[in-house]
Amino acid sequence: MRRVLTIAAIGTLLTLAAIWFTGGFDQLAFWAAQMQRSFQNTIAGALRGARAGDDGAVLALLGACFAYGLAHAAGPGHGKVLIGGYGMGSDVPVLRLSIIALLSSLGQAVTAIALVYAGVLLLDLGRETLVGVTEDIMAPASYAAITAIGLWLVWRGGRKLPTALQASEGHGHDHDHRHHPHAEGGEICKECGHAHGPTLDQVRQAHSLRAALGLIAGIAIRPCTGALFVLVITWQMGIGGLGIGGTFAMALGTAIVTVGVGMAAGGLRGGLLAGITGSTRLARVSALLEVLAGTIVVFLAGGLLLRAL
Repeated sequence: MRRVLTIAAIGTLLTLAAIWFTGGFDQLAFWAAQMQRSFQNTIAGALRGARAGDDGAVLALLGACFAYGLAHAAGPGHGKVLIGGYGMGSDVPVLRLSIIALLSSLGQAVTAIALVYAGVLLLDLGRETLVGVTEDIMAPASYAAITAIGLWLVWRGGRKLPTALQASEGHGHDHDHRHHPHAEGGEICKECGHAHGPTLDQVRQAHSLRAALGLIAGIAIRPCTGALFVLVITWQMGIGGLGIGGTFAMALGTAIVTVGVGMAAGGLRGGLLAGITGSTRLARVSALLEVLAGTIVVFLAGGLLLRAL
């Protein structure tokens, strides 16, 4: 069963690579952009109906905002890159990663609300100026933060490699080894009597909170331009509360896709490592996987950063 999971994970990665090189993701991005424009028109019509007192228009607006968030998340985005890369490179529970993805999307909504209302109430800024601030300042800052997290993944994985390689060389074979936990020194191998690194629980405790806050901040710092549009228009119409509700509906739509990416990445990681569970190769492959995932995050987020500058 473990071998089947590993083969399935490898096949999935090869399929994704083939889609990437044949331009399939570009077509997906084009479709997502078309859908976003369509939902923007629906949102604009629902806003006019809501202003006129049509109760049905309120539900239509929230539904269109939710669908806009889904379409927005389906296109190229830094949030999916970071959540997916972290889920692939780190041994983090799926539930925790899902919560991080949800909070990141909700954080984008909070950032959009804070930016718009600070801009229109304190600085008297218009929609174009607010979008400019988002694209020219906040987007590069977000890409830079995500690139830094990718570099951190590379560094963390690279730091584990020497210990993992020494453990493999010290045993000289790859069959199953049983370890028992040590209170302070990690895991002690019964065969050689040496610690080969911290326990899994120690690793999770050392990085979970810091990593979670970094992930959430890196994604949340850049609000969605569609949310800015809804917030500014509803403020001008005098129905700002409805705009805030629509912004959170967008965030929930985005969160569904982002959570799905995180779960898929965690599943792929589990499948890739399933075939070597209990082997001395596990630590080595895990470290290499973390370096690879971090490199992909750096490559994609760094490219977005260079384009934004």
